Amino acid sequence: MKTEAENRGDDQILVHDSSVDHKRRLPLRASTGVWKASLFIIAIEFSERLSYFGIATSLVIYLTRVIRQDLKTAARNVNYWTGVTTLMPLFGGFLADAYLGRFSTVLVSTIVYLFGLSLLTLSTLVPSLKACGSEPCDEPRKLHEVLFFTAIYLISVGTGGHKPSLESFGADQFDDDHAEERKQKMSFFNWWNSGLCAGVIFGVTLIVYVQEHVGWGMAGVILTSVMATSLAIFLVGRPVYRYRAPLGSPLTPLLQVLVAAFTRRNLPYPSNSAHLYEVQATDKVHGRLLTHTNRLKFLDKAAIVGETSNSAGKQSPWRLATVTRVEELKLVLNMIPIWIASIPFGICVAQTYTFFIKQCATLDRKIGKTFIIPASSMFCLAAVGMIISVAIYDRLLVPILRKTTGNERGITILQRIGIGMIFSFMAMSVAGLVERKRLGVVKGSPTKGSGAMSVFWLGPQFLIIGIADGFALVGLQEYFYDQVPDSMRSLGIAFYLSVNGAANFVSSLLITAVDRITGKSSGGKSWFGDNLNTSRLDHFYWLIAGIVAVNLCFFVLFARQYAYKSVQRTTVADCFDGDGKAGGVTSAV
Repeated sequence: MKTEAENRGDDQILVHDSSVDHKRRLPLRASTGVWKASLFIIAIEFSERLSYFGIATSLVIYLTRVIRQDLKTAARNVNYWTGVTTLMPLFGGFLADAYLGRFSTVLVSTIVYLFGLSLLTLSTLVPSLKACGSEPCDEPRKLHEVLFFTAIYLISVGTGGHKPSLESFGADQFDDDHAEERKQKMSFFNWWNSGLCAGVIFGVTLIVYVQEHVGWGMAGVILTSVMATSLAIFLVGRPVYRYRAPLGSPLTPLLQVLVAAFTRRNLPYPSNSAHLYEVQATDKVHGRLLTHTNRLKFLDKAAIVGETSNSAGKQSPWRLATVTRVEELKLVLNMIPIWIASIPFGICVAQTYTFFIKQCATLDRKIGKTFIIPASSMFCLAAVGMIISVAIYDRLLVPILRKTTGNERGITILQRIGIGMIFSFMAMSVAGLVERKRLGVVKGSPTKGSGAMSVFWLGPQFLIIGIADGFALVGLQEYFYDQVPDSMRSLGIAFYLSVNGAANFVSSLLITAVDRITGKSSGGKSWFGDNLNTSRLDHFYWLIAGIVAVNLCFFVLFARQYAYKSVQRTTVADCFDGDGKAGGVTSAV
Protein backbone atom coordinates (compact mmCIF):
# COMPACT_ATOMS: atom_id res chain seq x y z
CA MET A 1 0.00 0.00 0.00
CA LYS A 2 1.34 3.43 -0.97
CA THR A 3 2.24 5.99 1.66
CA GLU A 4 0.74 9.49 1.60
CA ALA A 5 4.02 10.90 0.23
CA GLU A 6 4.04 8.32 -2.57
CA ASN A 7 0.45 9.23 -3.45
CA ARG A 8 1.38 12.90 -3.67
CA GLY A 9 4.31 12.04 -5.93
CA ASP A 10 2.03 9.92 -8.14
CA ASP A 11 -0.38 12.86 -8.45
CA GLN A 12 2.47 15.03 -9.73
CA ILE A 13 3.32 12.50 -12.46
CA LEU A 14 -0.18 11.36 -13.49
CA VAL A 15 -3.47 13.27 -13.76
CA HIS A 16 -6.32 11.79 -11.68
CA ASP A 17 -9.27 13.94 -12.80
CA SER A 18 -11.22 11.28 -14.76
CA SER A 19 -9.42 12.22 -17.99
CA VAL A 20 -7.38 9.94 -20.25
CA ASP A 21 -4.82 10.47 -23.00
CA HIS A 22 -5.27 9.58 -26.68
CA LYS A 23 -4.41 5.94 -25.88
CA ARG A 24 -7.03 5.78 -23.10
CA ARG A 25 -4.40 5.71 -20.33
CA LEU A 26 -3.98 8.04 -17.33
CA PRO A 27 -2.41 11.22 -18.77
CA LEU A 28 1.15 12.19 -17.90
CA ARG A 29 1.03 15.66 -16.35
CA ALA A 30 4.29 16.78 -17.95
CA SER A 31 3.42 15.85 -21.54
CA THR A 32 -0.34 16.46 -21.79
CA GLY A 33 -2.83 19.20 -21.14
CA VAL A 34 -2.37 22.80 -19.93
CA TRP A 35 -1.06 25.39 -22.41
CA LYS A 36 0.71 22.93 -24.70
CA ALA A 37 -2.72 21.44 -25.53
CA SER A 38 -4.94 24.50 -25.22
CA LEU A 39 -2.94 26.48 -27.80
CA PHE A 40 -4.03 24.00 -30.50
CA ILE A 41 -7.62 24.45 -29.33
CA ILE A 42 -7.38 28.25 -29.30
CA ALA A 43 -6.10 28.08 -32.91
CA ILE A 44 -9.31 26.47 -34.18
CA GLU A 45 -11.38 28.93 -32.12
CA PHE A 46 -9.53 31.75 -33.92
CA SER A 47 -10.59 30.24 -37.24
CA GLU A 48 -14.21 29.78 -36.20
CA ARG A 49 -14.53 33.35 -34.91
CA LEU A 50 -12.84 34.65 -38.08
CA SER A 51 -15.54 32.94 -40.13
CA TYR A 52 -18.46 33.77 -37.86
CA PHE A 53 -17.75 37.47 -37.49
CA GLY A 54 -16.70 37.83 -41.11
CA ILE A 55 -20.26 36.74 -41.90
CA ALA A 56 -22.23 38.10 -38.92
CA THR A 57 -21.02 41.70 -39.02
CA SER A 58 -21.68 42.01 -42.77
CA LEU A 59 -24.94 40.07 -42.83
CA VAL A 60 -27.21 43.09 -42.36
CA ILE A 61 -25.34 44.87 -45.18
CA TYR A 62 -25.67 41.84 -47.49
CA LEU A 63 -29.38 41.39 -46.77
CA THR A 64 -30.17 45.05 -47.47
CA ARG A 65 -27.87 45.59 -50.46
CA VAL A 66 -27.90 42.24 -52.26
CA ILE A 67 -31.11 40.48 -51.20
CA ARG A 68 -32.92 43.85 -51.08
CA GLN A 69 -34.58 43.51 -47.68
CA ASP A 70 -35.69 46.60 -45.77
CA LEU A 71 -33.88 47.57 -42.56
CA LYS A 72 -36.45 46.10 -40.12
CA THR A 73 -36.66 42.78 -41.99
CA ALA A 74 -32.88 42.53 -42.31
CA ALA A 75 -32.34 43.33 -38.61
CA ARG A 76 -34.90 40.69 -37.59
CA ASN A 77 -33.33 38.08 -39.90
CA VAL A 78 -29.89 38.80 -38.44
CA ASN A 79 -31.30 38.46 -34.92
CA TYR A 80 -33.10 35.21 -35.82
CA TRP A 81 -29.93 33.73 -37.33
CA THR A 82 -27.78 34.88 -34.42
CA GLY A 83 -30.41 33.56 -32.01
CA VAL A 84 -30.48 30.11 -33.63
CA THR A 85 -26.69 30.07 -33.79
CA THR A 86 -26.38 30.74 -30.08
CA LEU A 87 -29.21 28.41 -29.01
CA MET A 88 -28.03 25.42 -31.08
CA PRO A 89 -25.15 24.83 -28.61
CA LEU A 90 -27.73 23.58 -26.09
CA PHE A 91 -28.27 20.57 -28.37
CA GLY A 92 -24.59 20.25 -29.27
CA GLY A 93 -23.49 20.50 -25.65
CA PHE A 94 -25.95 17.80 -24.61
CA LEU A 95 -24.64 15.44 -27.33
CA ALA A 96 -21.05 16.11 -26.28
CA ASP A 97 -21.65 15.47 -22.57
CA ALA A 98 -23.98 12.52 -23.01
CA TYR A 99 -22.85 10.54 -26.05
CA LEU A 100 -20.13 11.77 -28.41
CA GLY A 101 -17.53 13.31 -26.12
CA ARG A 102 -16.11 16.80 -26.66
CA PHE A 103 -13.31 15.92 -29.08
CA SER A 104 -15.59 13.95 -31.41
CA THR A 105 -18.28 16.65 -31.27
CA VAL A 106 -15.74 19.33 -32.26
CA LEU A 107 -14.54 17.15 -35.13
CA VAL A 108 -18.02 16.43 -36.53
CA SER A 109 -19.31 19.97 -36.10
CA THR A 110 -16.23 21.46 -37.79
CA ILE A 111 -16.90 19.27 -40.84
CA VAL A 112 -20.51 20.53 -40.91
CA TYR A 113 -19.20 24.08 -40.55
CA LEU A 114 -16.86 23.50 -43.50
CA PHE A 115 -19.76 22.24 -45.62
CA GLY A 116 -21.78 25.37 -44.78
CA LEU A 117 -18.85 27.64 -45.70
CA SER A 118 -18.36 25.76 -48.97
CA LEU A 119 -22.03 26.12 -49.90
CA LEU A 120 -21.95 29.83 -48.98
CA THR A 121 -18.90 30.29 -51.20
CA LEU A 122 -20.57 28.55 -54.13
CA SER A 123 -23.75 30.64 -53.76
CA THR A 124 -21.73 33.85 -54.08
CA LEU A 125 -19.05 32.71 -56.54
CA VAL A 126 -20.74 30.53 -59.20
CA PRO A 127 -22.45 32.85 -61.77
CA SER A 128 -25.62 30.76 -62.08
CA LEU A 129 -26.06 30.71 -58.27
CA LYS A 130 -25.42 34.39 -57.59
CA ALA A 131 -28.18 36.72 -56.41
CA CYS A 132 -28.32 38.53 -59.76
CA GLY A 133 -27.37 37.58 -63.27
CA SER A 134 -26.35 41.18 -63.89
CA GLU A 135 -25.81 44.10 -61.51
CA PRO A 136 -27.88 45.84 -60.35
CA CYS A 137 -31.15 43.91 -60.12
CA ASP A 138 -34.37 44.56 -58.22
CA GLU A 139 -35.29 40.94 -57.43
CA PRO A 140 -32.67 38.37 -56.31
CA ARG A 141 -32.90 34.80 -57.55
CA LYS A 142 -34.91 32.50 -55.28
CA LEU A 143 -32.32 29.76 -55.76
CA HIS A 144 -29.64 32.07 -54.36
CA GLU A 145 -31.78 32.91 -51.34
CA VAL A 146 -32.42 29.23 -50.64
CA LEU A 147 -28.72 28.31 -50.92
CA PHE A 148 -27.59 31.37 -48.97
CA PHE A 149 -29.90 30.79 -46.01
CA THR A 150 -29.24 27.03 -46.08
CA ALA A 151 -25.51 27.75 -45.91
CA ILE A 152 -25.65 30.18 -43.00
CA TYR A 153 -27.97 27.90 -41.03
CA LEU A 154 -25.60 24.96 -41.64
CA ILE A 155 -22.96 27.20 -40.12
CA SER A 156 -25.36 27.63 -37.18
CA VAL A 157 -25.55 23.84 -36.79
CA GLY A 158 -21.75 23.59 -36.97
CA THR A 159 -21.39 26.32 -34.37
CA GLY A 160 -23.92 24.48 -32.19
CA GLY A 161 -21.52 21.60 -31.68
CA HIS A 162 -18.31 23.57 -32.04
CA LYS A 163 -18.71 26.33 -29.46
CA PRO A 164 -19.75 24.47 -26.28
CA SER A 165 -17.49 21.48 -26.92
CA LEU A 166 -14.34 23.34 -27.96
CA GLU A 167 -14.27 25.78 -25.06
CA SER A 168 -15.06 23.14 -22.44
CA PHE A 169 -12.52 20.80 -24.11
CA GLY A 170 -9.92 23.56 -23.74
CA ALA A 171 -10.78 24.10 -20.08
CA ASP A 172 -10.61 20.31 -19.52
CA GLN A 173 -6.88 20.50 -20.21
CA PHE A 174 -6.39 21.95 -16.70
CA ASP A 175 -6.75 19.83 -13.55
CA ASP A 176 -9.05 21.41 -10.94
CA ASP A 177 -7.40 19.36 -8.19
CA HIS A 178 -3.94 20.76 -8.95
CA ALA A 179 -3.38 24.22 -7.43
CA GLU A 180 -1.14 25.58 -10.20
CA GLU A 181 -3.25 24.21 -13.05
CA ARG A 182 -6.39 25.57 -11.40
CA LYS A 183 -4.92 29.08 -11.45
CA GLN A 184 -3.87 28.61 -15.07
CA LYS A 185 -7.45 27.65 -15.92
CA MET A 186 -8.64 31.02 -14.58
CA SER A 187 -6.25 32.70 -17.04
CA PHE A 188 -7.33 30.30 -19.80
CA PHE A 189 -10.76 31.95 -20.14
CA ASN A 190 -9.10 35.36 -20.43
CA TRP A 191 -6.61 34.29 -23.11
CA TRP A 192 -9.21 32.15 -24.85
CA ASN A 193 -11.14 35.36 -25.41
CA SER A 194 -8.00 37.17 -26.58
CA GLY A 195 -7.56 34.51 -29.29
CA LEU A 196 -11.26 34.81 -30.02
CA CYS A 197 -10.93 38.58 -30.40
CA ALA A 198 -7.93 38.20 -32.70
CA GLY A 199 -10.19 36.15 -34.99
CA VAL A 200 -12.86 38.83 -34.68
CA ILE A 201 -10.43 41.61 -35.64
CA PHE A 202 -9.23 39.78 -38.76
CA GLY A 203 -12.83 38.84 -39.59
CA VAL A 204 -14.14 42.40 -39.47
CA THR A 205 -11.11 43.95 -41.19
CA LEU A 206 -9.45 41.59 -43.68
CA ILE A 207 -12.51 39.48 -44.53
CA VAL A 208 -14.90 42.42 -44.63
CA TYR A 209 -12.44 44.36 -46.83
CA VAL A 210 -12.33 41.44 -49.27
CA GLN A 211 -16.15 41.29 -49.25
CA GLU A 212 -16.41 45.01 -50.01
CA HIS A 213 -13.63 45.36 -52.60
CA VAL A 214 -13.19 41.88 -54.14
CA GLY A 215 -16.42 39.99 -53.47
CA TRP A 216 -18.19 37.63 -51.10
CA GLY A 217 -17.08 34.67 -53.19
CA MET A 218 -13.37 35.30 -52.63
CA ALA A 219 -14.01 35.98 -48.93
CA GLY A 220 -15.73 32.59 -48.77
CA VAL A 221 -12.71 30.90 -50.37
CA ILE A 222 -10.45 32.41 -47.68
CA LEU A 223 -12.75 31.41 -44.81
CA THR A 224 -13.14 27.85 -46.11
CA SER A 225 -9.38 27.46 -46.55
CA VAL A 226 -8.59 28.80 -43.07
CA MET A 227 -11.19 26.52 -41.46
CA ALA A 228 -9.78 23.46 -43.28
CA THR A 229 -6.25 24.40 -42.16
CA SER A 230 -7.29 24.89 -38.53
CA LEU A 231 -9.01 21.50 -38.56
CA ALA A 232 -5.70 19.93 -39.60
CA ILE A 233 -3.91 21.82 -36.78
CA PHE A 234 -6.52 20.62 -34.29
CA LEU A 235 -5.89 17.00 -35.32
CA VAL A 236 -2.10 17.45 -35.04
CA GLY A 237 -2.53 18.25 -31.34
CA ARG A 238 -4.34 14.99 -30.65
CA PRO A 239 -1.42 13.29 -28.75
CA VAL A 240 -1.22 16.05 -26.12
CA TYR A 241 -4.92 16.42 -25.33
CA ARG A 242 -6.65 15.12 -22.21
CA TYR A 243 -10.00 13.48 -22.97
CA ARG A 244 -13.09 12.82 -20.87
CA ALA A 245 -15.48 10.02 -21.81
CA PRO A 246 -19.21 10.87 -22.07
CA LEU A 247 -21.16 9.56 -19.10
CA GLY A 248 -24.66 9.38 -20.53
CA SER A 249 -27.36 11.99 -20.20
CA PRO A 250 -26.36 14.55 -17.55
CA LEU A 251 -30.05 15.41 -17.14
CA THR A 252 -31.03 11.96 -15.84
CA PRO A 253 -29.38 12.36 -12.39
CA LEU A 254 -31.17 15.69 -11.95
CA LEU A 255 -34.51 14.10 -12.73
CA GLN A 256 -33.70 11.26 -10.32
CA VAL A 257 -33.23 13.77 -7.50
CA LEU A 258 -36.62 15.33 -8.19
CA VAL A 259 -38.34 11.93 -8.18
CA ALA A 260 -36.52 10.82 -5.02
CA ALA A 261 -37.34 14.08 -3.24
CA PHE A 262 -41.02 13.70 -4.09
CA THR A 263 -41.02 10.02 -3.04
CA ARG A 264 -39.44 10.85 0.34
CA ARG A 265 -41.33 14.11 0.92
CA ASN A 266 -42.94 12.83 4.16
CA LEU A 267 -39.70 11.74 5.84
CA PRO A 268 -38.46 13.98 8.69
CA TYR A 269 -35.21 15.89 8.28
CA PRO A 270 -32.31 14.37 10.22
CA SER A 271 -30.97 16.39 13.16
CA ASN A 272 -27.60 16.69 11.44
CA SER A 273 -26.97 17.11 7.69
CA ALA A 274 -24.03 14.70 8.06
CA HIS A 275 -26.65 11.93 8.30
CA LEU A 276 -27.75 12.56 4.71
CA TYR A 277 -26.69 9.86 2.28
CA GLU A 278 -23.36 10.23 0.48
CA VAL A 279 -20.98 7.75 -1.12
CA GLN A 280 -17.48 7.24 0.24
CA ALA A 281 -14.81 8.98 -1.81
CA THR A 282 -12.24 6.32 -2.65
CA ASP A 283 -9.28 7.18 -4.85
CA LYS A 284 -11.29 9.50 -7.08
CA VAL A 285 -13.53 6.71 -8.33
CA HIS A 286 -16.64 8.79 -7.77
CA GLY A 287 -15.18 12.07 -8.95
CA ARG A 288 -15.57 15.28 -6.99
CA LEU A 289 -18.04 15.38 -4.12
CA LEU A 290 -19.95 18.53 -3.18
CA THR A 291 -20.55 19.79 0.34
CA HIS A 292 -24.08 20.22 1.66
CA THR A 293 -25.75 23.66 1.58
CA ASN A 294 -28.91 24.86 3.30
CA ARG A 295 -30.48 26.32 0.15
CA LEU A 296 -33.55 24.65 -1.40
CA LYS A 297 -33.81 22.28 1.56
CA PHE A 298 -36.87 20.51 0.18
CA LEU A 299 -34.52 18.77 -2.27
CA ASP A 300 -32.54 17.31 0.66
CA LYS A 301 -35.43 14.89 1.16
CA ALA A 302 -33.95 12.90 -1.75
CA ALA A 303 -30.86 12.09 0.37
CA ILE A 304 -32.66 11.08 3.59
CA VAL A 305 -32.07 7.43 4.45
CA GLY A 306 -35.31 5.90 5.73
CA GLU A 307 -35.42 3.64 8.77
CA THR A 308 -36.17 0.62 6.59
CA SER A 309 -33.21 1.28 4.32
CA ASN A 310 -30.73 -1.34 5.51
CA SER A 311 -28.45 -0.99 2.52
CA ALA A 312 -28.62 2.52 1.13
CA GLY A 313 -25.93 1.84 -1.46
CA LYS A 314 -28.05 -0.83 -3.14
CA GLN A 315 -31.12 1.37 -3.54
CA SER A 316 -32.18 2.72 -6.92
CA PRO A 317 -31.01 6.33 -7.60
CA TRP A 318 -34.67 7.05 -8.38
CA ARG A 319 -35.45 6.28 -4.72
CA LEU A 320 -32.38 7.65 -2.91
CA ALA A 321 -29.91 10.31 -4.12
CA THR A 322 -26.52 11.32 -2.79
CA VAL A 323 -25.82 14.76 -1.32
CA THR A 324 -23.63 15.49 -4.35
CA ARG A 325 -26.49 14.77 -6.77
CA VAL A 326 -28.83 16.95 -4.72
CA GLU A 327 -26.31 19.80 -4.69
CA GLU A 328 -25.83 19.47 -8.45
CA LEU A 329 -29.56 20.06 -8.98
CA LYS A 330 -29.38 23.04 -6.63
CA LEU A 331 -26.56 24.47 -8.72
CA VAL A 332 -28.64 24.24 -11.91
CA LEU A 333 -31.72 25.78 -10.28
CA ASN A 334 -29.64 28.61 -8.77
CA MET A 335 -28.43 29.48 -12.27
CA ILE A 336 -31.88 30.30 -13.62
CA PRO A 337 -32.16 33.81 -12.09
CA ILE A 338 -28.60 34.65 -13.21
CA TRP A 339 -29.36 33.41 -16.74
CA ILE A 340 -32.49 35.57 -16.95
CA ALA A 341 -30.73 38.61 -15.47
CA SER A 342 -27.99 38.31 -18.12
CA ILE A 343 -30.38 38.69 -21.08
CA PRO A 344 -30.49 42.55 -21.05
CA PHE A 345 -26.70 42.55 -21.37
CA GLY A 346 -27.09 40.26 -24.40
CA ILE A 347 -29.61 42.71 -25.91
CA CYS A 348 -26.93 45.42 -25.76
CA VAL A 349 -24.44 43.15 -27.55
CA ALA A 350 -27.06 42.31 -30.22
CA GLN A 351 -27.17 45.96 -31.34
CA THR A 352 -23.50 45.89 -32.35
CA TYR A 353 -24.21 43.43 -35.20
CA THR A 354 -27.20 45.33 -36.57
CA PHE A 355 -27.88 48.98 -35.86
CA PHE A 356 -24.29 49.90 -34.90
CA ILE A 357 -23.05 48.53 -38.25
CA LYS A 358 -25.87 50.17 -40.19
CA GLN A 359 -25.01 53.50 -38.54
CA CYS A 360 -21.41 53.10 -39.69
CA ALA A 361 -22.62 52.70 -43.29
CA THR A 362 -24.24 56.18 -43.24
CA LEU A 363 -21.19 58.09 -41.92
CA ASP A 364 -17.99 59.37 -43.51
CA ARG A 365 -15.63 56.37 -43.54
CA LYS A 366 -12.77 57.87 -45.49
CA ILE A 367 -9.17 57.73 -44.28
CA GLY A 368 -7.13 60.08 -46.43
CA LYS A 369 -8.47 60.82 -49.88
CA THR A 370 -9.15 57.36 -51.27
CA PHE A 371 -9.35 54.60 -48.64
CA ILE A 372 -12.84 53.87 -47.29
CA ILE A 373 -13.23 51.75 -44.14
CA PRO A 374 -15.81 48.96 -44.60
CA ALA A 375 -18.71 49.64 -42.22
CA SER A 376 -18.36 46.22 -40.56
CA SER A 377 -14.68 46.82 -39.81
CA MET A 378 -15.60 49.27 -37.07
CA PHE A 379 -16.55 46.23 -35.01
CA CYS A 380 -12.83 45.59 -34.52
CA LEU A 381 -12.87 48.43 -31.96
CA ALA A 382 -15.14 46.26 -29.80
CA ALA A 383 -12.62 43.43 -30.10
CA VAL A 384 -9.76 45.80 -29.23
CA GLY A 385 -11.68 47.02 -26.19
CA MET A 386 -12.19 43.42 -25.07
CA ILE A 387 -8.53 42.46 -25.55
CA ILE A 388 -7.31 45.51 -23.63
CA SER A 389 -9.73 44.98 -20.75
CA VAL A 390 -8.92 41.25 -20.51
CA ALA A 391 -5.15 41.88 -20.57
CA ILE A 392 -5.35 44.61 -17.91
CA TYR A 393 -7.68 42.51 -15.76
CA ASP A 394 -5.62 39.31 -16.00
CA ARG A 395 -2.11 40.77 -15.71
CA LEU A 396 -2.63 43.87 -13.58
CA LEU A 397 -5.86 43.79 -11.59
CA VAL A 398 -6.08 40.11 -10.61
CA PRO A 399 -2.63 39.94 -8.87
CA ILE A 400 -3.47 43.10 -6.91
CA LEU A 401 -6.99 41.98 -6.06
CA ARG A 402 -5.80 38.54 -4.93
CA LYS A 403 -3.69 40.22 -2.27
CA THR A 404 -6.40 42.61 -1.11
CA THR A 405 -9.44 40.32 -1.20
CA GLY A 406 -7.88 36.91 -0.52
CA ASN A 407 -9.92 35.59 -3.46
CA GLU A 408 -8.12 33.28 -5.87
CA ARG A 409 -9.90 34.99 -8.78
CA GLY A 410 -9.37 38.52 -7.47
CA ILE A 411 -13.11 39.21 -7.39
CA THR A 412 -16.00 36.78 -7.57
CA ILE A 413 -17.36 35.71 -10.95
CA LEU A 414 -20.68 37.50 -10.44
CA GLN A 415 -18.93 40.72 -9.43
CA ARG A 416 -17.04 40.59 -12.72
CA ILE A 417 -20.29 40.06 -14.65
CA GLY A 418 -21.92 42.96 -12.80
CA ILE A 419 -19.07 45.32 -13.76
CA GLY A 420 -19.59 44.32 -17.39
CA MET A 421 -23.29 45.15 -17.11
CA ILE A 422 -22.42 48.64 -15.86
CA PHE A 423 -20.25 49.17 -18.94
CA SER A 424 -23.07 47.93 -21.21
CA PHE A 425 -25.35 50.59 -19.67
CA MET A 426 -22.69 53.20 -20.45
CA ALA A 427 -22.37 51.93 -24.04
CA MET A 428 -26.10 52.26 -24.72
CA SER A 429 -26.21 55.72 -23.14
CA VAL A 430 -23.28 56.93 -25.25
CA ALA A 431 -24.82 55.34 -28.37
CA GLY A 432 -28.02 57.31 -27.76
CA LEU A 433 -26.11 60.59 -27.44
CA VAL A 434 -24.06 59.97 -30.59
CA GLU A 435 -27.16 58.99 -32.60
CA ARG A 436 -28.89 62.19 -31.50
CA LYS A 437 -25.89 64.17 -32.74
CA ARG A 438 -25.97 62.26 -36.06
CA LEU A 439 -29.64 63.12 -36.55
CA GLY A 440 -28.78 66.74 -35.80
CA VAL A 441 -26.13 66.67 -38.53
CA VAL A 442 -28.67 65.22 -40.97
CA LYS A 443 -31.15 67.94 -40.10
CA GLY A 444 -28.53 70.68 -40.48
CA SER A 445 -27.23 69.36 -43.80
CA PRO A 446 -30.12 67.73 -45.73
CA THR A 447 -28.11 67.40 -48.95
CA LYS A 448 -24.99 65.74 -47.54
CA GLY A 449 -26.74 64.06 -44.62
CA SER A 450 -24.69 62.23 -42.00
CA GLY A 451 -21.91 61.81 -44.55
CA ALA A 452 -20.57 65.04 -43.07
CA MET A 453 -19.94 63.24 -39.75
CA SER A 454 -16.92 60.98 -39.18
CA VAL A 455 -17.55 57.30 -38.47
CA PHE A 456 -15.13 57.55 -35.56
CA TRP A 457 -17.84 59.27 -33.54
CA LEU A 458 -19.11 55.70 -33.09
CA GLY A 459 -15.72 54.58 -31.74
CA PRO A 460 -16.53 55.12 -28.02
CA GLN A 461 -19.68 52.97 -28.06
CA PHE A 462 -17.82 50.11 -29.78
CA LEU A 463 -14.90 50.37 -27.33
CA ILE A 464 -17.15 50.50 -24.26
CA ILE A 465 -19.22 47.49 -25.37
CA GLY A 466 -15.90 45.67 -25.92
CA ILE A 467 -14.83 46.48 -22.36
CA ALA A 468 -18.24 45.26 -21.17
CA ASP A 469 -17.58 41.98 -23.02
CA GLY A 470 -14.16 41.68 -21.35
CA PHE A 471 -15.88 41.62 -17.96
CA ALA A 472 -19.40 40.22 -18.45
CA LEU A 473 -18.91 37.90 -21.42
CA VAL A 474 -15.74 36.27 -20.05
CA GLY A 475 -17.35 36.15 -16.61
CA LEU A 476 -20.41 34.38 -18.01
CA GLN A 477 -18.20 31.82 -19.75
CA GLU A 478 -16.34 31.07 -16.54
CA TYR A 479 -19.53 31.07 -14.47
CA PHE A 480 -21.45 28.60 -16.63
CA TYR A 481 -18.44 26.31 -17.02
CA ASP A 482 -17.42 26.34 -13.36
CA GLN A 483 -20.76 26.33 -11.57
CA VAL A 484 -22.53 23.52 -13.44
CA PRO A 485 -22.07 19.89 -12.35
CA ASP A 486 -18.82 18.44 -13.68
CA SER A 487 -20.74 16.10 -15.99
CA MET A 488 -22.49 19.04 -17.70
CA ARG A 489 -19.62 21.33 -18.67
CA SER A 490 -20.31 21.36 -22.41
CA LEU A 491 -23.92 22.12 -21.58
CA GLY A 492 -22.66 24.79 -19.21
CA ILE A 493 -20.92 26.62 -22.06
CA ALA A 494 -24.11 26.13 -24.08
CA PHE A 495 -26.08 27.82 -21.29
CA TYR A 496 -23.74 30.80 -21.56
CA LEU A 497 -24.16 30.94 -25.34
CA SER A 498 -27.93 30.61 -25.01
CA VAL A 499 -27.96 33.92 -23.11
CA ASN A 500 -26.94 35.67 -26.32
CA GLY A 501 -29.34 33.52 -28.34
CA ALA A 502 -32.30 34.38 -26.15
CA ALA A 503 -31.19 38.03 -26.12
CA ASN A 504 -31.25 38.16 -29.92
CA PHE A 505 -34.79 36.80 -30.03
CA VAL A 506 -35.86 39.23 -27.30
CA SER A 507 -34.18 42.04 -29.24
CA SER A 508 -36.22 41.11 -32.33
CA LEU A 509 -39.43 41.04 -30.30
CA LEU A 510 -38.50 44.37 -28.73
CA ILE A 511 -37.98 45.93 -32.17
CA THR A 512 -41.37 44.62 -33.33
CA ALA A 513 -43.15 45.81 -30.18
CA VAL A 514 -41.54 49.26 -30.22
CA ASP A 515 -42.27 49.62 -33.94
CA ARG A 516 -45.97 48.88 -33.42
CA ILE A 517 -46.39 50.92 -30.24
CA THR A 518 -44.56 54.02 -31.50
CA GLY A 519 -46.23 53.73 -34.90
CA LYS A 520 -49.63 53.99 -33.23
CA SER A 521 -48.82 56.51 -30.50
CA SER A 522 -46.64 58.94 -32.45
CA GLY A 523 -48.97 59.89 -35.22
CA GLY A 524 -47.92 56.96 -37.36
CA LYS A 525 -44.18 57.81 -37.06
CA SER A 526 -42.37 54.73 -35.77
CA TRP A 527 -38.94 54.83 -34.16
CA PHE A 528 -37.90 52.52 -37.03
CA GLY A 529 -38.40 54.24 -40.37
CA ASP A 530 -37.49 53.13 -43.87
CA ASN A 531 -33.92 54.27 -43.22
CA LEU A 532 -31.85 55.52 -40.28
CA ASN A 533 -32.47 59.19 -41.07
CA THR A 534 -36.21 58.75 -40.57
CA SER A 535 -35.73 56.55 -37.46
CA ARG A 536 -35.17 57.41 -33.79
CA LEU A 537 -32.54 54.91 -32.75
CA ASP A 538 -31.46 57.29 -29.99
CA HIS A 539 -34.76 56.67 -28.19
CA PHE A 540 -34.36 52.91 -28.71
CA TYR A 541 -30.83 52.94 -27.26
CA TRP A 542 -31.97 54.86 -24.19
CA LEU A 543 -34.85 52.42 -23.74
CA ILE A 544 -32.34 49.55 -23.66
CA ALA A 545 -30.14 51.51 -21.23
CA GLY A 546 -33.15 51.90 -18.93
CA ILE A 547 -33.89 48.16 -19.12
CA VAL A 548 -30.24 47.38 -18.24
CA ALA A 549 -30.29 49.80 -15.28
CA VAL A 550 -33.45 48.26 -13.77
CA ASN A 551 -32.16 44.73 -14.42
CA LEU A 552 -28.83 45.54 -12.76
CA CYS A 553 -30.63 46.19 -9.49
CA PHE A 554 -32.17 42.71 -9.58
CA PHE A 555 -28.85 41.15 -10.60
CA VAL A 556 -27.11 42.68 -7.58
CA LEU A 557 -29.77 41.18 -5.29
CA PHE A 558 -29.32 37.71 -6.84
CA ALA A 559 -25.52 37.96 -6.74
CA ARG A 560 -25.41 38.97 -3.06
CA GLN A 561 -27.41 35.89 -2.05
CA TYR A 562 -25.76 33.45 -4.45
CA ALA A 563 -24.12 30.30 -3.02
CA TYR A 564 -21.18 29.11 -5.13
CA LYS A 565 -20.26 25.48 -5.73
CA SER A 566 -18.35 24.08 -2.77
CA VAL A 567 -16.19 21.04 -3.50
CA GLN A 568 -14.95 18.59 -0.87
CA ARG A 569 -11.18 18.32 -0.95
CA THR A 570 -8.96 15.58 0.40
CA THR A 571 -6.08 17.98 1.04
CA VAL A 572 -6.77 20.60 3.68
CA ALA A 573 -4.35 23.17 2.29
CA ASP A 574 -5.87 23.04 -1.16
CA CYS A 575 -9.55 23.56 -0.43
CA PHE A 576 -11.48 26.26 -2.27
CA ASP A 577 -15.06 27.25 -2.92
CA GLY A 578 -16.52 28.03 -6.32
CA ASP A 579 -16.08 31.77 -5.84
CA GLY A 580 -12.33 31.26 -5.55
CA LYS A 581 -11.98 31.72 -1.80
CA ALA A 582 -9.79 29.45 0.23
CA GLY A 583 -11.49 27.89 3.20
CA GLY A 584 -11.91 24.94 5.49
CA VAL A 585 -12.50 21.47 4.20
CA THR A 586 -14.83 18.64 4.88
CA SER A 587 -12.58 15.66 4.43
CA ALA A 588 -13.72 13.26 1.77
CA VAL A 589 -11.68 10.37 3.10
